[in-house]
Amino acid sequence: MALMLRRFRQIPRVLPCIFSGVHYQRSEQPINPFSTPLPHAWKKVNGGLVDRGCQAYRFSTISELSHESCPEVEILPYIESAFDSLEGPSHCWLNKVEESKNFSKRDRIFLVLAGVFCEDSLMLGFDSVVMFEKLKSLQQRYPLLHVMGFLSGCSSFSGADKSHLLQIIMKEYITFPILLSNKDFSEMAGGACYILFKEFRSPLIYHEKDVDVGTLNKAVEELYTQDKGESATLQNWKSNGLKQSDSTKEPYVGSLQNLLLYYPGCISVDESGNRLFLSDSNHHRIIIFSGNGKILDCIGSAPGFEDGEFESAKLARPAASFYHADEDCLYFVDSENHAIRRADMGTRVLETLYPPCNTNKKKNGLWSWIVNKLGMEKDADTKPAEFDSGLLMFPWHLIKLVDGDLFIINRSFETLWIMALASGEIKEVVRGIPKVLEICGEMIMEKLAVLNKMPHDWLQQQVDSNFSLEGIPYAGLMSSLATFQDDIVICDTVAQRILRLNGESGDFTNLEFSNFGILGLPYWFSFPLERVCAVGNLIRGANADHFQSFSFLPGKINIQLMVEIPEDTELVEPLQDGCIWRLARGAAAVVSGVEDLVASSAKVGVAQQWYDELDNLAFFTPEPESDAEEENTTLDTPFQEEKVRIDCAVNTSPGTSEVIVYAALYLKLKRNPNSQERNPEKNAARILNILEPEKSGKITRESCIQFLSKWNEDVEDLIFMKPLHVRIGLESLSHPKAENAKETVLTETSIQVNVFL
Repeated sequence: MALMLRRFRQIPRVLPCIFSGVHYQRSEQPINPFSTPLPHAWKKVNGGLVDRGCQAYRFSTISELSHESCPEVEILPYIESAFDSLEGPSHCWLNKVEESKNFSKRDRIFLVLAGVFCEDSLMLGFDSVVMFEKLKSLQQRYPLLHVMGFLSGCSSFSGADKSHLLQIIMKEYITFPILLSNKDFSEMAGGACYILFKEFRSPLIYHEKDVDVGTLNKAVEELYTQDKGESATLQNWKSNGLKQSDSTKEPYVGSLQNLLLYYPGCISVDESGNRLFLSDSNHHRIIIFSGNGKILDCIGSAPGFEDGEFESAKLARPAASFYHADEDCLYFVDSENHAIRRADMGTRVLETLYPPCNTNKKKNGLWSWIVNKLGMEKDADTKPAEFDSGLLMFPWHLIKLVDGDLFIINRSFETLWIMALASGEIKEVVRGIPKVLEICGEMIMEKLAVLNKMPHDWLQQQVDSNFSLEGIPYAGLMSSLATFQDDIVICDTVAQRILRLNGESGDFTNLEFSNFGILGLPYWFSFPLERVCAVGNLIRGANADHFQSFSFLPGKINIQLMVEIPEDTELVEPLQDGCIWRLARGAAAVVSGVEDLVASSAKVGVAQQWYDELDNLAFFTPEPESDAEEENTTLDTPFQEEKVRIDCAVNTSPGTSEVIVYAALYLKLKRNPNSQERNPEKNAARILNILEPEKSGKITRESCIQFLSKWNEDVEDLIFMKPLHVRIGLESLSHPKAENAKETVLTETSIQVNVFL
């Protein structure tokens, strides 16, 4: 860790000064926004990139000539003044965590996208998708580049606008903060623009939405290396390869991440095997479930880019997929990783088809596992090779052809990649919507033909979050629906649910999921491993739901947690053991929590306990479930109507120890059968009070309430996850004296801990 800190301190110490601002306007020359390599392969960039499609004009920022300065310069002092608080008299931030101190450092390089976040902007068109993809590609390539959005003139910010903004963040997977201002910068009425600057002075302004991404890339590099004259330090500033878990963040949308589904983007089916494959995109996982909603398996453990077994593999916003019956494999798009992945359903192993990776074998030793989990691994497990300009860039849709080729299309339908399924080689790249539709327009329309059976009102609702091409309405829904057993299954990315349309009656029903233990403990609930292992008192800084201390004689301690769930809620199903994580540190070791696990009464050294615990975490693999044994393969914890019981037993030695219990409780609001009144906003506020009563800001909270209530009349049907975090401190005294000095007296104690959520 000390070595890592020293390296971080060596990140560019003194950024160069920059000259007076430059104002860019687009010329009449055509611009290709995809003319540069992709972020994950940008190891060598052609230094000969030119500012194609732009004309540059200098302007001065000296005070004596302020009346001639570019209007956008006036925005910089305002943005700087808003950095110190989430909300102020004339501003508020969305998608920004209050604890993110690094963003407030004024001496960094900033790239601002201004004026494209409102309803009457370009938000509903394909051009906005391209603009966000440019920004995200630079953000991935330059992790130290501070990217943000800016929207002015929000004095009459309605609830619908808040909901719309939140929907944009989820749909586009925006990870940078957005500043909203009630001040009217009328000079920005000319449209969207990029503003690049350092230390809040001498900005470079790029008007027009179609400015080449190569121009922006070159400007960022020149701004950094202007006074250096060398690229060595620049390489340290760039990401080395693209390891998503290290170089990207996640959107901050309040409590919406705790919904069961978080932007369920795409779905495919295996009718012969009675399986459906749902891309729970913003949870970075693929949920495999049966036709009746029982969850069978899950691919992906956390955001990142890593091959391996399903429970350890990492994805970054999976999208469209298809099942290959002959191979018993699922092929899917890994959108934010710009990759195509293949999941072997038999061996439960995920591998990368594209981009091609080095063949170095992954080290499976315990030390390698510890180094990886602590974030000290030097190289990613999958290290892309060098690529040409035909690389994948934020792919989304996937079509398998009869001849074995794949059609891969991005969300804007601007680019089509034709890939050989057998080799993973890109055979051809087609650019431009007209050319893409000329090749695969009929296939797109064929997939969308089932929309004729959909209610018109529901389709109109989806217009806000999906696209329509000329002649092909609702084209963005192409990968969000599938036929299954004469029914139609649809991903509702607006209401965060899966709908099933009965082929005979035409009635819509919500697909009800079960068997949540397969999903395990969500990655955003987990306590960082390095903090769990650290020496010292962690209790003060931990946001535990309950903490209690006890003092006992050494021996076995049976702990029984009685958890009272929030008022007016109910468990969707009994809590399964797969949703619970038990950990002991110090002079204790967990010996139970799973039935029929036999514990040894012999004393075990603390160091050995630690390594044993790591072995269990690193190499434990749950047995796959069988439909025929549905009643016996699930381990449920006992519960009452409003209480959940969690059992944990530990062996203690003399000294201080701590027992940590995490659990994911799947809840929904309890319906009142005597009340006919429906108040979606009130029910949405109740859910937010349960999940995050004080953490999110006022604007974020109001946006979440508007979002949930606008698209869900029956908010009571929403399933959400309530995290449980309990810490129990144990002080074990010395062993009592025995008649024989060589004997050790061990005791057994039972305690009950009451937890109120």
